[in-house]
Amino acid sequence: MKIAFIGQKGIPAKFGGIERHVEELSVRLSAAGQRVFVYCRPWYTPADQFEYRGVHLVNLPSIHTKHLDAISHTFFATIHALFQPYDIIHYHGVGPALLAWVPRVFKPRCRVVVTFHCIDRKHQKWNWFVRLALRLGEWAACAFAHQTIAVSQTLQHYCRDVYETEAVYIPNGVPLSLSTIGSTLIKQQFGLEPNRYILAVSRLVRHKGIHHLIAAYQSLTTELPLVIVGGSAFTDDYVSELQLMAANNSQIRFLGYQEGAVLTELFANAAIFVQPSETEGLPITLLEAMSYGRATIASDIPENQETLGGCGLIFRDRDAGDLAKKLAYALAQPAVMSQFGAKAKQRVIRFYRWEDITQQTEKLYSRLLPESNLAAVPVRKISEG
Repeated sequence: MKIAFIGQKGIPAKFGGIERHVEELSVRLSAAGQRVFVYCRPWYTPADQFEYRGVHLVNLPSIHTKHLDAISHTFFATIHALFQPYDIIHYHGVGPALLAWVPRVFKPRCRVVVTFHCIDRKHQKWNWFVRLALRLGEWAACAFAHQTIAVSQTLQHYCRDVYETEAVYIPNGVPLSLSTIGSTLIKQQFGLEPNRYILAVSRLVRHKGIHHLIAAYQSLTTELPLVIVGGSAFTDDYVSELQLMAANNSQIRFLGYQEGAVLTELFANAAIFVQPSETEGLPITLLEAMSYGRATIASDIPENQETLGGCGLIFRDRDAGDLAKKLAYALAQPAVMSQFGAKAKQRVIRFYRWEDITQQTEKLYSRLLPESNLAAVPVRKISEG
């Protein structure tokens, strides 16, 4: 099969849940014998990079502004895709899904798939017009795709209840580390000690709730610093607001965007991971923390509760006071939190392995295609790596 992914910023992933999703899925599909093409934006993926771990990269321009970056790149990618011999065009996100009708009309032999990652219109950074467009994108994701994928059961129910569409549930996943992870890099770069800091990893946008976490932390008495990993996403005003909130507390540390081995060490050595989001699809950062057996605390939105499955603490969404109480409990009960962490890791192994998710996605593609398209497709077993 020839498969095109449209909607993501690019790969390899530097930041962004959709980008991590696309990287993990596309690399594994390529390893299974499929030809995968990922459309990238030049400000995210270098324009002279044409391949990544067996995946073909197609770099096209975008209008790099807050409101036009995603939709302009999706437009250019969609037009380009019309003239390529793709069997599957797979849109990621409800914003890009606005253009899913184009290949349905102009490339009818191709099959269109849309992954519904999140109810993006609830994000506070958008104005009323963008929220309206994203609402239309939700409808388009359900109306124009040959098959809609929901990354959580909560979103699957939403598609059914609101748009009368039976989306297929295929969750986000995380790669499982089989080796021991040290702490050399975070000691050298940030002076952090294993199990001696509280961690949050997030784009610094309001709906991620980092302001609730800072307010909760300010009311605690603890020697453990609060480490916040992530940066602005056209949200410099919000970042300034967070820095002002934390200005009187040197224990609150903003590390900016991190990736690779440094980010791995930050996850693997955290005493507590906190996910204070007000809205999510299926939070990859929470899954990552769980995969390392970290003790986790998350807001009680349905998507977080679905992900945790009782293997962590929850607090009332947008309630900094309740979050402070849960943090105080977690700090006072390390043995209990360690048990939560061990259970969380087992939950990830059982339900959120990328190898299983890739095979589910590949089978979905195969079901959509006519038999004639599949006759010459070589499929190798996906490795457990």
